Amino acid sequence: MRDEGWPEGVDTIVVMLDGDYAFQELPPRGLHIWWGAYVGMQEQIIREGPLDEVGARIIEIRAKARSDHGWIMDIYILRRTA
Repeated sequence: MRDEGWPEGVDTIVVMLDGDYAFQELPPRGLHIWWGAYVGMQEQIIREGPLDEVGARIIEIRAKARSDHGWIMDIYILRRTA
Protein backbone atom coordinates (compact mmCIF):
# COMPACT_ATOMS: atom_id res chain seq x y z
CA MET A 1 0.00 0.00 0.00
CA ARG A 2 2.80 2.40 0.89
CA ASP A 3 4.80 1.65 -2.24
CA GLU A 4 2.04 1.16 -4.80
CA GLY A 5 -1.03 2.86 -3.36
CA TRP A 6 -4.50 1.40 -3.21
CA PRO A 7 -4.71 -1.88 -5.15
CA GLU A 8 -6.77 -1.63 -8.32
CA GLY A 9 -10.17 -3.30 -8.15
CA VAL A 10 -10.13 -3.57 -4.34
CA ASP A 11 -12.62 -1.81 -2.04
CA THR A 12 -11.45 -3.17 1.35
CA ILE A 13 -7.96 -3.68 2.79
CA VAL A 14 -6.96 -5.36 6.07
CA VAL A 15 -3.62 -4.34 7.59
CA MET A 16 -1.84 -5.79 10.64
CA LEU A 17 1.10 -4.41 12.62
CA ASP A 18 1.54 -1.20 10.65
CA GLY A 19 4.05 0.65 12.80
CA ASP A 20 4.70 3.16 10.04
CA TYR A 21 1.04 4.15 9.54
CA ALA A 22 0.96 3.38 5.82
CA PHE A 23 -2.56 4.80 5.65
CA GLN A 24 -0.95 8.24 5.77
CA GLU A 25 0.29 7.63 2.22
CA LEU A 26 -3.27 7.43 0.90
CA PRO A 27 -5.58 10.35 0.13
CA PRO A 28 -7.84 10.12 3.24
CA ARG A 29 -11.06 11.43 1.72
CA GLY A 30 -13.49 8.68 0.80
CA LEU A 31 -11.93 6.10 3.14
CA HIS A 32 -13.36 4.69 6.37
CA ILE A 33 -11.12 3.04 8.96
CA TRP A 34 -11.90 0.52 11.68
CA TRP A 35 -8.84 0.28 13.96
CA GLY A 36 -8.28 -1.88 17.01
CA ALA A 37 -5.39 -2.58 19.36
CA TYR A 38 -5.12 -5.35 21.97
CA VAL A 39 -8.35 -6.74 20.51
CA GLY A 40 -10.00 -9.19 22.87
CA MET A 41 -7.85 -8.13 25.82
CA GLN A 42 -8.70 -5.99 28.82
CA GLU A 43 -6.65 -3.16 27.26
CA GLN A 44 -8.66 -3.24 24.01
CA ILE A 45 -8.91 0.05 22.14
CA ILE A 46 -11.28 0.49 19.18
CA ARG A 47 -11.70 3.54 16.97
CA GLU A 48 -13.49 4.01 13.68
CA GLY A 49 -14.60 6.73 11.37
CA PRO A 50 -13.72 8.59 8.18
CA LEU A 51 -9.95 8.41 7.80
CA ASP A 52 -9.65 12.15 7.28
CA GLU A 53 -11.35 12.71 10.65
CA VAL A 54 -9.80 9.98 12.85
CA GLY A 55 -6.46 9.08 11.25
CA ALA A 56 -4.35 11.58 13.21
CA ARG A 57 -6.06 10.61 16.48
CA ILE A 58 -5.39 6.91 15.85
CA ILE A 59 -1.70 7.70 15.42
CA GLU A 60 -1.67 9.53 18.78
CA ILE A 61 -3.59 6.77 20.58
CA ARG A 62 -1.37 4.05 19.12
CA ALA A 63 1.84 5.83 20.14
CA LYS A 64 0.60 6.36 23.70
CA ALA A 65 -0.64 2.77 24.04
CA ARG A 66 2.68 1.40 22.81
CA SER A 67 4.55 3.63 25.24
CA ASP A 68 2.27 2.66 28.14
CA HIS A 69 2.46 -1.10 27.51
CA GLY A 70 5.88 -1.47 25.87
CA TRP A 71 4.31 -3.25 22.88
CA ILE A 72 1.27 -3.10 20.65
CA MET A 73 -0.68 -5.54 18.54
CA ASP A 74 -3.10 -3.77 16.22
CA ILE A 75 -5.09 -4.24 13.07
CA TYR A 76 -7.22 -2.07 10.85
CA ILE A 77 -9.64 -2.27 7.97
CA LEU A 78 -9.84 0.43 5.33
CA ARG A 79 -12.84 0.62 3.03
CA ARG A 80 -13.60 2.94 0.17
CA THR A 81 -16.80 4.84 0.78
CA ALA A 82 -16.98 6.88 -2.39
